[in-house]
Amino acid sequence: MLKPLLDLDATPERLRALADAGILMPTTLERALHLSVATPPRQDWRRFLSTTLMGLGALLVLAGVIYFFAYNWADMHRFAKLGLIAAAITGTAVGAWKQGATLGGQLSLFAASVLVGALLAVYGQAYQTGADPYELFIGWAVLILPWVAVSRFAPLGLLTLVLVNTGILLFWEQVLDTELDQTYWLAVVLGGLNGFTWATYEHFANLRVSWLQARWVPRVLAVMAVAPVLIASVPFIMHPARAPTGAVVALLLVLASLAAEYALHRHLKGELFMLTLGAVSVMTLLTSGAVSIVFDSYQDVEVLGLFVLPLFVIAQVALAVWWLRHEARVTGATEES
Repeated sequence: MLKPLLDLDATPERLRALADAGILMPTTLERALHLSVATPPRQDWRRFLSTTLMGLGALLVLAGVIYFFAYNWADMHRFAKLGLIAAAITGTAVGAWKQGATLGGQLSLFAASVLVGALLAVYGQAYQTGADPYELFIGWAVLILPWVAVSRFAPLGLLTLVLVNTGILLFWEQVLDTELDQTYWLAVVLGGLNGFTWATYEHFANLRVSWLQARWVPRVLAVMAVAPVLIASVPFIMHPARAPTGAVVALLLVLASLAAEYALHRHLKGELFMLTLGAVSVMTLLTSGAVSIVFDSYQDVEVLGLFVLPLFVIAQVALAVWWLRHEARVTGATEES
């Protein structure tokens, strides 16, 4: 499916093609070429620097709070520890309320959410509650969930998802069976949870929800969904006869993700990041199979395999680059897609 002409980026190659077709005059072409490669205006640079520095400043302040308590832990009374963190949470929450739906307000609410975790950790250490670490992360995610719902701030939602993933991982290790087969099922659970979140985000983004239009968020979610199941599916590729059931299910989820990535690419008329993720997944599986064949089936020529495998990887990369460029031309996408 091709993009409409007016939705295509004005690259120098396309502008010259229009000039060759007689659509653009030489003087118009010169101006168009200048605009196509011009640097962003000063206003855009100021907005970018302001956003970046504000985000980095918030992260550095949060890191400073954590290290402050770590350094002065032994010299502070527990009431002082809890009181300072509670005051910081109150201050950042009030700041978020005062600033509203601005970037400063969203970052203030993000800081308050992070400090909730610090408060739970300090409380657990001060009173020796005996709670398991997974309870800390799950409780942290539950407590900040209302803020996630009202903030409409994607990074805060990602923070909550990371907390839930960490809580599930710790619960699996501390409470459930930690046998190897169970580890594959853990990957399936994490991949399924992250994949469901990814699909939900894409669904509401397709409904034109204004604060869900940033493309970097679903790309992060896609990586979080694919990475665990891709790792868990490798044993099935290398040793199909000995692979546990969890590895088989993980492989099926990887194949489903490949279909979803290509369908999303076509639906959005150019989502090259998703295609690249799919290409990396396929190359990982093919390379794993090649490694198994070379070192398990042809043990007498392992040295030859060390020379063949790099060539095989290079051929896969070359084929993937050619395919991505072909898809970019077909859909009118650019390298930034």
